[in-house]
Amino acid sequence: MVRLTAAFFAAVLTLSAADDLDSQIKSLISVYASLESNAADPVASEQAFYQGAIPGLLRVLDPHSVFFDPGQFDQLKKMEASTQKGFGSVVSILPGRVIVLQTLAGTPSAKAGLSPGDEILAVNGYVIARLDLDQLAELLSESRQRPARLAVRKPGSKHILDLTLIPADMESPSVERAFLLGAGVGYIRVSSFDEHTVQGLKEAIEKLGGDRLAGLVLDFRNNPGGLVTAALETASLFLRPGQTILTVRGRHMPEKAEAVPASAKPYGFKLAILINGKTASASEIVTGAMQDHDRATVLGEPSFGKGLVQTVYPLTQGTGLALTTALYYTPSGRSIQKPLDAAQFELAATTAKPNQAKEFRTDGGRVVTGGGGIRPDIAVAPPAMNRLRAVLEATGSFTTFATEYLRDHKVSQDFAVTPALMDQFQVFLAARNIEPGVTDWSQERDFVTNRLKTEIFNQAFGVEKGDEVEAERDPAIQRARAVVGS
Repeated sequence: MVRLTAAFFAAVLTLSAADDLDSQIKSLISVYASLESNAADPVASEQAFYQGAIPGLLRVLDPHSVFFDPGQFDQLKKMEASTQKGFGSVVSILPGRVIVLQTLAGTPSAKAGLSPGDEILAVNGYVIARLDLDQLAELLSESRQRPARLAVRKPGSKHILDLTLIPADMESPSVERAFLLGAGVGYIRVSSFDEHTVQGLKEAIEKLGGDRLAGLVLDFRNNPGGLVTAALETASLFLRPGQTILTVRGRHMPEKAEAVPASAKPYGFKLAILINGKTASASEIVTGAMQDHDRATVLGEPSFGKGLVQTVYPLTQGTGLALTTALYYTPSGRSIQKPLDAAQFELAATTAKPNQAKEFRTDGGRVVTGGGGIRPDIAVAPPAMNRLRAVLEATGSFTTFATEYLRDHKVSQDFAVTPALMDQFQVFLAARNIEPGVTDWSQERDFVTNRLKTEIFNQAFGVEKGDEVEAERDPAIQRARAVVGS
């Protein structure tokens, strides 16, 4: 019934432009009255309008304008905060298994006695081993909203503990990681842009050395964006006062350029930015400005291409509307937004300048590609997944071995994976019917060594230390390190 209703209303709302608004409204009311009187099943007005008429109207505009019913709009407002409910633990999600990697001090997880290496066997009566990865991710997400009952097994123990965790407000810092890749070269991963991002970036940069740094690698991979104001403030940390960061153009919006404030005191060290197909919106604004002004070398894969201005309008009865009202352009004039179907969305055409050049150049005269999204200056693909790597990851071999190893061994931060430990890992794999050939084992020795150390550090010292180890085999990070460290 919902699909039928949506189709009816979409048809009504795409009447010829020659019809005036009054006649279209009358047609809409007439269709709804017919449905309410004659449909085989009762038609709820909320279904008809919230899931039918209004989405049908928006669908002919563009795929990003969204109507929020009261529940969805309330959830949107909660998501705008940088806090969310949680238990304060970092877990490794494996097929049929969940292993605790780290618990944060003072959080519900730590107070309940969870510790690295613990295996969560069930959540609220749902047995983890019986769930696929999508079901497991959904269960873990839902469990953070209310008290959760966990069945937990400690490493080396057959006894099952029953724990109840009460979720608490957790800070979700957008600046997730900051460490040195080598002498004078820093690395910072930014997962989103919120009101605390710039302060977090400043603190991270100063911790790494501030102006004494020779170079910095900013990792925007998998960063979906966030607040545009945070993107503008971030760009102002590295660009000169007066330089343009972006331009906004819309059909009913005067063109507006955003520039670096005159009071800005930017850092001067070399800069590299990492992007991929999930880098979007605010992170593309920063990356595009840095590239156009030749301030940073961009590495990785082409970004997502979302450069829409979404204006959120509160409506009656607790509902809301996120409407596309303009587009973002980089300083050289490139539209960040990927082209949409012309029949769906013509904003790009109506806001483009009449004789806008199709060739875009940076301040230094380099040609950069337009057409939506940001193309890297240096393409770096992620490591390829072969059969052995896939088997080792899918079976959770690294995480399980690390848990067992740490049960009997203490490690320090100068720990290294020795040939003897590699032999021990081979025996561990053989006991689980994983016996790679000599050639495969030899070719993947560096990968296996790094992954073992990463998982041992994850559980022994926390995931930030594990990330430092993992960075050593990340081709994009290592290429960026060479660029800014040269």
